[in-house]
Amino acid sequence: MGLFKSKDERRVEREMKIRSGMRAIEKSIRQQEKFAEDFIGNARRARQIGDEGQYQFIRGALKKTAAVKKMLERQLLAIKNAMLVQQQAQASQQFVESMNMMAREIGRVFGEMDLTKTQAQWEKALVQAGSMEERMDLFLDSMEQAASSGAAAGSKEELVSDEEIDRMIAADVLATEKAEMSKLDVLESEIAKELGSTRQED
Repeated sequence: MGLFKSKDERRVEREMKIRSGMRAIEKSIRQQEKFAEDFIGNARRARQIGDEGQYQFIRGALKKTAAVKKMLERQLLAIKNAMLVQQQAQASQQFVESMNMMAREIGRVFGEMDLTKTQAQWEKALVQAGSMEERMDLFLDSMEQAASSGAAAGSKEELVSDEEIDRMIAADVLATEKAEMSKLDVLESEIAKELGSTRQED
């Protein structure tokens, strides 16, 4: 049952939930990339057939998609940074616990007087280690608040400009045109070979 789980088991569960959340965000980012590719293709088609209304509609949808992708990428980065900070805190806690054990052993070896001094020094370290988790919670809370305020500010300012959207569409158009030209070159080369072989036969 959950009430009897060890500290390590609870830690592993937390890490699994965090990693599961990261995978979900990464999947959403890939979905937004696919949506963007489809919108770019549709925008190119709308330009080809001269449908300006559809082009502007698709352009707006593409802009929204790019903004969502950028926000998801920021969220993923925030989680990764929080995990690094948590790992640093765990390493510090392990160090303090190890040093505390060493201090007790030193005190036991050198007698009661030295033990009293050592205990005084390491009790202070233990207090600092005990408050580390609380400080970590405060840090993550402030990080979330900063992310929320950043998102609110980002909603007022455009995450993706109109110029960026136009460049995305233009880049896809150029890539498509180059691909079509390459196909024509191959076709012309094949025709030339066929004509050459026919003349030799004649």
